[in-house]
Amino acid sequence: MENPQTIAELGELGLLERLFRYCPGDVIGDDGAVVALPPGRHLVVTTDVLVEGVHFSDRTTAPADVGWRAVAANLSDLAAMGATPEGITVGLSLPGHTPLAWVEGLYQGMADCLNRWGGVVLGGDLCRADAVSVAITALGSVAPQRALYRSRAQPGQAIVVTGYHGLSRAGLELLLHPEWGTGVAQADRDRWIAAHQKPRPRLDAIAALWEVLGTDAEAGAIAAMDSSDGLANAVLHLCRASGVGAALQAVNLPLERALVDWVGRSQALDWCLYGGEDFELVLCLPRAQAEALQVVLGPDCAIVGETTVATEVELWLSDGGAPEVLSFNQGFQHFG
Repeated sequence: MENPQTIAELGELGLLERLFRYCPGDVIGDDGAVVALPPGRHLVVTTDVLVEGVHFSDRTTAPADVGWRAVAANLSDLAAMGATPEGITVGLSLPGHTPLAWVEGLYQGMADCLNRWGGVVLGGDLCRADAVSVAITALGSVAPQRALYRSRAQPGQAIVVTGYHGLSRAGLELLLHPEWGTGVAQADRDRWIAAHQKPRPRLDAIAALWEVLGTDAEAGAIAAMDSSDGLANAVLHLCRASGVGAALQAVNLPLERALVDWVGRSQALDWCLYGGEDFELVLCLPRAQAEALQVVLGPDCAIVGETTVATEVELWLSDGGAPEVLSFNQGFQHFG
């Protein structure tokens, strides 16, 4: 079998020529991209870095899935700010022995995600390195009165969570240990693996929010964050930024029944709170608006608790005992 062509054999200019096909022709070729924003909107910028061996590996993630996840992570942050994607830039570090097919697969995955959720590849940079890393900066736009921040929550608001949590962690476990999936229905297995490999940035939930609030509404006292580092982490950050506390009801947390049946409620609850990489949204907003949003999104939306005057974040279990007080040292931290 003939050895696949590597990027060292192709060279930088040859690789760039291949990658230009994923970019609009009118923004590539200069030292920077000139991007026009829609009138009356502000720029939102976010950056995310994926490193081989830390965020992905060939064992669990195909090149196209690495590309999809890299883009989805950034678009999820834009969604949490209430922004619409405009485009991305890509900083790519690669060893010279990287197969060309891997890089093209990566870009195809990025293009697929952008085609689904919005935005284009505006350009980027290439360099040689000992390990693969993908650094993406996403640009979005938002009407200033509709920008969402973590610091806007007020006591007495409902805490809303989109989607089920813990599914990405379940998918990862199935990829790492396929034998553990004995007895799991194929449809559940496929859905959990897809949750890990091709997460959805919840831009649709933001569109539903404005459908509920009305075309002339402003963000006001609405706080938002994505849950990519875990649901508990997101609630803790929202509360810290807003100077409020939270009372979460374990019975209302978004656990999928099939996941509970597979690993038990205790493990499913742990993955829900701390598993991470679910790329859903957590919002704090007045209860009437939360209930209306729940009607629009259906089972894909849960009211899991409410914000409080006290600053602790408490998880109330269904056994009637004292609540568990959540803290940052229980969940994921990049340098923990």
